[in-house]
This record gives sequence, structure tokens and C-alpha cells, in this order.
Amino acid sequence: MADWSYWLAAAGVVVILELFSGTFYLLMIAIGLAAGSAAALLGFGEAAQWLVAAAVGIIATLVLRRSRYGKPQERIDAARNPDVNLDIGQTVHVPAWQDNAARVMYRGALWDVELAPGVSATPGPFIIREVRGSRLIVAA
Repeated sequence: MADWSYWLAAAGVVVILELFSGTFYLLMIAIGLAAGSAAALLGFGEAAQWLVAAAVGIIATLVLRRSRYGKPQERIDAARNPDVNLDIGQTVHVPAWQDNAARVMYRGALWDVELAPGVSATPGPFIIREVRGSRLIVAA
């Protein structure tokens, strides 16, 4: 077998491993290995092949790291995320408060309602800001 086919076989194995890991970093290493295969196909020596594979792999990894796909995403608590819980942002009417807590009918069921910090307990409409179990945390 020729040198370029070993490089491509290694790139294929790394792509398969990347499918199991779910990150793009192994894919960038596979791109470097494919570049090493191209260097072998062009007739470069073994040291040059390794150098090309390493350089392309490192550059591809750095480019990925600077892109939006390489940055860790900000974790949002599911209890406060309106993309996860469609109740967040909805309005509920609280007729009366007792010790900063109330019970209201919402979506056909009784829910316990608590005030978010810094909100005064006055009867009226409130917006759901968080859901903790069967308790709605509301703000004006």
C-alpha cells in the first residue's frame, strides 16, 4: 500500500471516532490527516507529510475554536428558559396574597405561586419568570 492510503485510512478511522464523540475536534484532526495524505500523494518525504498533517490539523482546530461551534455554550437553567418551558412569560392573575404566597388556577389546575425577590405582594396580573416543580415564581 502507498503512504497516502495509510493517511486516508487513519483519517477515516478518526472520522468514525468523531461520530461517536459528537465533537468537531476529531474532524479537524481528520482534515489534517487528509492533508498528510495529499502531501504523500504529491511525493513529499515522510517528515514533510507529518509536518503538513500537524500544521493543517492545528490550524483547523484553532479556526474551529474561534468559530461559534468551538465556543462553550452558556448554560441556561431549564426552569427559567422559555425555550424549554412554555409557561415562562405567560400571565397569571393572583386575586390575593398570604405571606408572599398564593394559589391560582392556571391551565386548569391549582398552582402554588411565589413572588420573585424584590416584588411587592399586590393582587393583579403577574408574569411567570420561573417554574420550580408545581410552584410558579412570578414578577410584576
